[in-house]
Amino acid sequence: MPEEDDIEELRRKKMEQLREQQQGGGGEVDEEAMQAQQEQAEAQRKAILRQHLTDGARKRLNTVKMSKPDQGEQIEQQLVALAQSGRVQGQIDEEQMKQLLQELTPDSKSFNIRRR
Repeated sequence: MPEEDDIEELRRKKMEQLREQQQGGGGEVDEEAMQAQQEQAEAQRKAILRQHLTDGARKRLNTVKMSKPDQGEQIEQQLVALAQSGRVQGQIDEEQMKQLLQELTPDSKSFNIRRR
């Protein structure tokens, strides 16, 4: 599978960077290692989402992220956690994504206007 190959490649690069960090010991290397680790985590997260979401579900998630970035990131993290824990069976399609979004987003505040 291409996703597994990507993850293996990222792991190999990370191991090389950690070895270089242990040998070098410089402050600049630490910063580079942290940035590389963040990039690896982001790539792994994207690979997991690509594996467990259909195109329609990914588009819907991206729409949420564009309109409400904080909420979109939170939902993305929860989806990754669900996938890593094994709770996601197969792929999530657009209808399932709609249901998940309704469950994961707080209800919008409603206003009751009373006339006297």
